Parts: sequence; C-alpha cells; structure tokens
Amino acid sequence: MLITQKKQLYDFGRRVFPLYLILLLLTSCGGNDGKFRIEGSFKGMNQGELYIYGINGNQQLDTISLARGEFKYQIALEEPTTMVIVFPNFSELPVFAEPGATVEINGDATHLKETKIKGTDLNKQMTAFRLQTAEMTPPEVIKTASQFIKDHPDSPVSLYLLRKHFILPVDADYRQARELAELMSKALPENEDLKALSQKLSGLQTLKTGEKIPSFSVTDINGKTVSSADLNAKANVIIVWASWNYESIYMLSQLQKMMGHYDNRLKVLLVSMDADVKDCRRILNRDSIKWSTICDGRFWESPILQKTGLSHLPDNLVFDSQGKVVDHSMNYQTMLETFDKMIE
Repeated sequence: MLITQKKQLYDFGRRVFPLYLILLLLTSCGGNDGKFRIEGSFKGMNQGELYIYGINGNQQLDTISLARGEFKYQIALEEPTTMVIVFPNFSELPVFAEPGATVEINGDATHLKETKIKGTDLNKQMTAFRLQTAEMTPPEVIKTASQFIKDHPDSPVSLYLLRKHFILPVDADYRQARELAELMSKALPENEDLKALSQKLSGLQTLKTGEKIPSFSVTDINGKTVSSADLNAKANVIIVWASWNYESIYMLSQLQKMMGHYDNRLKVLLVSMDADVKDCRRILNRDSIKWSTICDGRFWESPILQKTGLSHLPDNLVFDSQGKVVDHSMNYQTMLETFDKMIE
C-alpha cells in the first residue's frame, strides 16, 4: 500500500514538475506578452518629447518622454513593424520592432548617425549600416544603400533604405528605385509594405511637370467629399502638414494671410499627418483656416498621398485648372511666386 502511494506521488511529480518549471521560467523572464519595449538615453537632450510612429500606418503617432536624457517606451504589437522616432529637429531614427522584444538605444542628439541600437538582429544590421555611412557623402550613401539592398533583398532594413534614399528625396532617381523594388519583389512577392512602396513609385511619376494628376475622391474631417474635379481654379495646391511640424504650420499661416490677394483664383486642399483629428482641428481653429482637410491617421499610406506621390513633410503639389502639374515640393516663397505666375 505504502509503495503504491509513493509510486503515485512519483508519477504525479513527473507530470507536474515540467509544467511548474515552465511557469517558473516564464514568471522569472517576464514571458512574451507581445509588447515591444525601447529603453535608452541620449546625450545632449536632457528632457523633452520625441515622436514615434509605425512607418506602415498601423501604429499611430505617439510620444516618448525624456527625463535626464533617459527614456522608456513600450507598445503592444501583433506583428513585426518598422517604427520611426522623430526628433525636435525632424531628424528620424528607424527602429525595427518585434512583439516581445526589447531594444536599447544609446546615442548623442547632436550625432544621431552614430546612434547604436541593440537587442535584435535587424536593429544591429541597421546600426552597422548607419555607422558605416556616418561620414560618407550623399552619393556614397546612395551607392552603399543600393549595394545593401542588392545583398539583402528580403530584409526589412532594405525596405526602409529603399523608402528613405530612393523614394522620399525630392531629387530621387525613380528609375533606380523601381529596379531595386523589382529586385526586392522577387524575394518578397507577398510583402504588403513593398507593394505599397511600389504603388507610391507609380504615384511619384505624376509629379512630372505637365503630367495630369490622377483623379481622386476623399472625405475631409467635416464629412464633405472632395474630388480632384473640385480643384479647378487657376491655381490649385495640395499641402501636406502636421500640427507637430513647425515649418508646415508656418507655411499654412502665411498662405492664409495671402488668401485675400488670391481670392477664388486659388484652391487649397490640406492633408494632415496627425494621428488624432483633434490635434489637427486645434491648429485649424486657432489660425481660422477653413480649407478642406484630410486627416485619416494613415500617414504616408493615406490613399491621396499614394496617388499623388507626395512624400515629404511639409510637401506640396501645384497644378492648373486642367489638373496638369506645374511644380511640387517648393519652399513657401517659391510657391507664392508660382501662384503669381499662374494667376496673373
């Protein structure tokens, strides 16, 4: 009887102990709760806020607070994504996020290219590229980025480099961008982010002077439908802006002051990069701006940006009453001079 009881206890222990051990390990390690964590510090930036958002539009704009140069941030993720940290001077730092992972960022706010990010293979890969190109000239960076993409066509780092160096720049070589995108498409035939970038490349072709903008129909923050056909004044402009981007707010406020001069000969459509419509409305109400405004929280994946190829902050696209592109990506003064020539 006693021997039987001992055997039962032994068998029970054999079954339960492995489960107990697993639970103990999960508890001691914190487990994989699906949250992505960032922690670290920046010299030369004692306190303040940084912005962070998901590059594919799935993760809305958020803030990271710094205290004594240090910070911690976490977000729940269901799948890997590329996030971008935006600094007060509008410099950006990509971070490759994975559910359950933790990365450590250490750098100097005055030398962001030398920032080191540890914790995952992709962030180590991006850090190596950043350090390699820190002292290079722009043409050398482009050449190195191109070679990296050719060597790693299936890497999310390559996807970021394609966007950063071959699609977003005003003077980007779209022919080279398309060649690299096609190379990556063979390695990543089902990648939705790559498909979106390829679509953006198609939209960028419309920015050529004399080409007609693609037709579109969108809904503004007041529920009003605005189409490309509605922008039929002598001069028309689509402006990309954000409540947290001073340069774009300045452009809007100055243009608002000039509207009495242009009257109904100029029509304006705004596309806000804000995640929250309330932030967008705050600026519009403060400056009494009445132009139709699109704010769908999808950032660069917004359908109107995909169609028109607008890809900067701030950015603008000017076209005539027939929808033909006159110019794009201009500074404020050049934009006014363009309006004057079109309206005179």
